[in-house]
Amino acid sequence: MMNATQIEQRLLEAFPDAKIKATDMTGGGDHWQVTIQTGAFKGLSLVEQHQAVYKALGSWMRREIHALALTTKALD
Repeated sequence: MMNATQIEQRLLEAFPDAKIKATDMTGGGDHWQVTIQTGAFKGLSLVEQHQAVYKALGSWMRREIHALALTTKALD
């Protein structure tokens, strides 16, 4: 079962300047709401931002995380 700290740490590895909040939406560790703000998103479309998060989470998106609600924003 995933926990918020694991998700936040994995994302911080990819986006060191990020402000991240991961929330378990069901208590089961596989449905998550993640809010992430990072300078790495500057100039990227919303789709590209989400793709970057999926890439950072890697195999967890196929094996551990069943649902992911994302809120992304570029930091100035």
